This record gives sequence, structure tokens and C-alpha cells, in this order.
Amino acid sequence: MTQKKTAPDHQAGNPKANPITDSNQIKDPSDWVTGGEPMTGAQASYLKTLSEQAHDPEAYEAELDKAEASKRIDQLKEQTGR
Repeated sequence: MTQKKTAPDHQAGNPKANPITDSNQIKDPSDWVTGGEPMTGAQASYLKTLSEQAHDPEAYEAELDKAEASKRIDQLKEQTGR
């Protein structure tokens, strides 16, 4: 008799699928070492899209740093239900 092999549960160890809330992976953007650097291109693009969807064009400012952009993205995601 052969035993059926089962595939490993890849989601069990995936921190994106199952984030640990008390983990040091989740930090306040104000505490980021690189938080004062200019926002990334991906942040700028996403922030622009969310600000348009929220009908709040003033939420997008090209000179934001990474930390502030992250906070605004979180606020707009909440506003738009994303």
C-alpha cells in the first residue's frame, strides 16, 4: 500500500497571510529608520490613485516622505474601503 503524500500548508508559515500582531514586523511609520526619505514611486502611484478614488486630490502631495505617505495611504484605504 502506498501512502498518499500531502502538500505542505504554505499559508501556515506565510507572514503576509497570517501576520503576527505583536511582531516587530509591524512598526509605526514614525519609527521607520528610512521614514524621512522621499516616498517611493510605488507609494506615490498608490497614493495618487487612492486620493482620486476618495475624491480628495489634496491628500496627494509629491513631497511627502515615506512615513507620511504610508499614513495617508492607510487613511485613504480606510476611507475608500480598500
